Amino acid sequence: MIDINEPIIPYQGIGGIKLYSTIRELKPLLEDRKVKAQILNNLWIRYEIADSLYLFFNLVNGKLFKITTLNGYKGLLWGKIGVGMKAQDFMKIEPSFNYDDFEEVYESSKGVFIETDAVEDTAIWISVYVKEMDEPNFNEGNW
Repeated sequence: MIDINEPIIPYQGIGGIKLYSTIRELKPLLEDRKVKAQILNNLWIRYEIADSLYLFFNLVNGKLFKITTLNGYKGLLWGKIGVGMKAQDFMKIEPSFNYDDFEEVYESSKGVFIETDAVEDTAIWISVYVKEMDEPNFNEGNW
């Protein structure tokens, strides 16, 4: 169900998995015995899919709101940016990235953020998310 070579598309999805999908729609994937689940802050659940993706669901509405690549994911953001790339290189490709000191990620207004290794300054996670994530009532699930 997941294609680890598919592109990373902000505000849409990763690996053939679409943002806004429900837990019910992805049930066959999530029930695999190799998938690990963890409840976060009583409002979210995160599924780890075989060293390729994290899927974050809002437990109020059951919808997928964030997808994060892991080491095993090979697809690229905008056809050029991938896990393992140096921050200085992805910032040359996409100058909209700014470093957020509080969140400790490179954030773009185009619907994506990248977390880097503190020592090597290489991309370790690339995340896409729903537009509503920045709204104050996001956790209420009215989206």
